[in-house]
This record gives sequence, C-alpha cells and structure tokens, in this order.
Amino acid sequence: MIESQRHSYHLVDPSPWPISGSLGALATTVGGVMYMHPFQGGATLLSLGLIFILYTMFVWWRDVLRESTLEGHHTKAVQLGPRYGSILFIVSEVMFLFAFFWASSHSSLAPTVEIGGIWPPKGIGVLDPWEIPFLNTPILPSSGAAVTWAHHAILAGKEKRAVYALVATVSLALVSTGFQGMEYYQAPPTISDSIYGSTFFLATGFHGFHVIIGTLFLIICGIRQYLGQMTKEHHVGFEAAAWYWHFVDVVRLFPFVSIYWWGGI
Repeated sequence: MIESQRHSYHLVDPSPWPISGSLGALATTVGGVMYMHPFQGGATLLSLGLIFILYTMFVWWRDVLRESTLEGHHTKAVQLGPRYGSILFIVSEVMFLFAFFWASSHSSLAPTVEIGGIWPPKGIGVLDPWEIPFLNTPILPSSGAAVTWAHHAILAGKEKRAVYALVATVSLALVSTGFQGMEYYQAPPTISDSIYGSTFFLATGFHGFHVIIGTLFLIICGIRQYLGQMTKEHHVGFEAAAWYWHFVDVVRLFPFVSIYWWGGI
C-alpha cells in the first residue's frame, strides 16, 4: 500500500530533461564556436543544439504545468520556491543591465583623449532623444499598467477581462519593439563607432532583447489564461511574468535619461 503524503512539499519524479538540456547547451556552445571559426558542420551542430534546447524547454515546462494543475502538487509551500527564484533572477538581470549603463555613464562623464575628450565623440551622430526615443518611453510603463490590470482580474476571478488585459499588454509591447526597430534603422552611429556605439547598442539592444523575452512570456500566460489553466490561487507563472515585465518597463526610463538624453547632449 502506498502511504499518503504527510507534508506540503513536492518531491519530483526522476526526469530526463536536465541531462537533455545540458546536452543541448553543450551542442549549442560547441556548434557556435565551430560556426564562428568556421569549421565544417558548425552550423548544423548549432542548429541541432538550439532545437534540442527548445524541445527540452517545451516538454519540461509541460511537465511542470501538469504537476501544478492536473496533479495539484504546487501547494502554498511549493509556490514559494518559484517566487524566490524569480526574484533572484530579476535581481541578477538588474546587475547585468546596470553594468552597461555604468559603462555608458563612465564614458560620458570622463571621456578619454582617444575620443577627443568630449561626449558624444567627435564625428559621431546621435539620435534626437525627443523624437522616437521619447515617444517609445511611455509605452512600456503603460503596458505595465495593463499587466497590473490583468493581475487584478485574475485575483478577482474575471478570466475574460484578464485575457483582454494581456492582449493590451502584448500589443503595447509589440508597438514598443517596432519603434525600437525604427530607431535602429534611423540611428546615425553603428556598434563599431567607438565607445559610444558600443555602449549605445549593447545597453539599448539588451533591453530590447529583454522586452522580446518578456513579450513571449506574456503571450504564453495569455494562452494559458484563455485555456483556463490559471486561477486566483494558482498563477505563479503569471506573477513571474508580471514581475519581469515591471522590471523591463521601469528599466526603460534609465536608458532614456542616461543614454538618449544625457548621452546625446
């Protein structure tokens, strides 16, 4: 006879996905190095590694969703783990982006003689901060308000309203990404134009990459909400997406002030 569980924690079953994800990461790394050098078969190995990682992500999260919804293993105690993990991940992302903003601020506040002792460096064209950058800045905080609306709708048990709010959030995110693409298309400098180009495209580019990841995260949450997989008691995945999105929309204010406005004076 199987003894009933006497605690509120989830002891997971053995899973093949950690080792398969590790093998996919290994193939991606080795294939990437081979492709960039360029060795024969590097592109093939890189593609296979990426496909393997994406497949592992899909089936692993499928299992997590099954454990949390159908099997009911995600109790209040279990939900604390993903919450703490999401917070620590966002803190690490804050440090990651802070490094690029610090590089830009350091370079602009103390320009070296190699770039003429001025900022922006002599001969480097810059974007007008009061055109597309200024127009794009309020969009992400507005989408943050929409995702908060979705969260309150989930807590109130209003499923359709939560879906509408997530559609609004994703729509604003796509508009923001479109403006970012227009901005890059019109940008006078390139990433190879001295330290200005490097810091500008790394800081704004990585922030744009985070916006794309967050958009995909919210799209998945919208699909799950539409399918009725989230309730007022079980929506940790949405909470992680919402926290990540608030991090993304608040960070948008820093590149506008420190890179577009201050860095473009």
